[in-house]
Amino acid sequence: MKRILVIRGGAIGDFILTLPTLKALRDAYPYAHIEILGYKNIAVLAEHRFYAQAVRSIEYGPLASFFAKNSELSADLADYFASFDLIISYLYDPDGIFEMNLSRCGVENLIHGPAKIENSEHAAEQLTRPIREIGTPISDFAAKLYPSSEDRHVAAKFLGDDAGPIIAFHPGSGSEKKNWPLENWIDLGNHLLSQKDFGGSIMIVCGEADDQVARLESIWANRRVRFANGLPLPHVAALLKNAIFVGHDSGISHLAAAAGANCILLFGPTDPEVWGPRNENVRVIRAPEGDLRQLDLDPVRDALDHALMRIGISTYRNGV
Repeated sequence: MKRILVIRGGAIGDFILTLPTLKALRDAYPYAHIEILGYKNIAVLAEHRFYAQAVRSIEYGPLASFFAKNSELSADLADYFASFDLIISYLYDPDGIFEMNLSRCGVENLIHGPAKIENSEHAAEQLTRPIREIGTPISDFAAKLYPSSEDRHVAAKFLGDDAGPIIAFHPGSGSEKKNWPLENWIDLGNHLLSQKDFGGSIMIVCGEADDQVARLESIWANRRVRFANGLPLPHVAALLKNAIFVGHDSGISHLAAAAGANCILLFGPTDPEVWGPRNENVRVIRAPEGDLRQLDLDPVRDALDHALMRIGISTYRNGV
């Protein structure tokens, strides 16, 4: 296997859940040239960062012809696909049209990964099925990210002279049902900011909840609260590496866990046994009856206080 192509679309979390598969490939074929065909703003997390030597955009126009029957295929793309010894595709291809067109290009070794995750075993394990089919061993299903020196430099410049702990909040997700009410986030942040011995700062990672972030910006006009807004994902990963992170079932939470952050994740209707990061640095708090509106502030605040105490930061509460 000198050249391997992994075709992986999907959102941030989908991609990060596929990293254990990519790591197993890299470990099994350390000298292979591995490329990823995916959304470039996401797949860049793997480009020249241990996993892959190159990334190509799945949104490239001529690629559309590969999803139509009897279409005229791009000669450049046909040569490109034919140059790989193995292609692993997670694309949804129920009628086999994409597979048929790859065969027309001379592709002989194509393996399909699951295009949809079932509520059975963990998602990362389901995504390793294609490499298990070819006998590639895998035992570690925890995703890991490897920020570059440039990523770390950008993160250090962003953080500046802050020496205390960074508490990162990501109050959004891809679904309102997976979100803890914003008032609880405000209370949690105010709890931190009221601690005389805290000595750190809060970082709000801006993602899907832009309207919520605007409200937080108006409430916390405080130099101890900063907003990581619109940063490339590799830079966000470097920022979160040493942080204490609080979030939901979201792609950014998977990013934080894979980067090495100490994570406190709030799960509502989704099952963490399927969708939760498998990293040891993750603590999951499940909402009663799967409804995050019923999750009180106290267990989250206790978990955050405990995480701070583990790194030597004592906290107190008024009247306690």
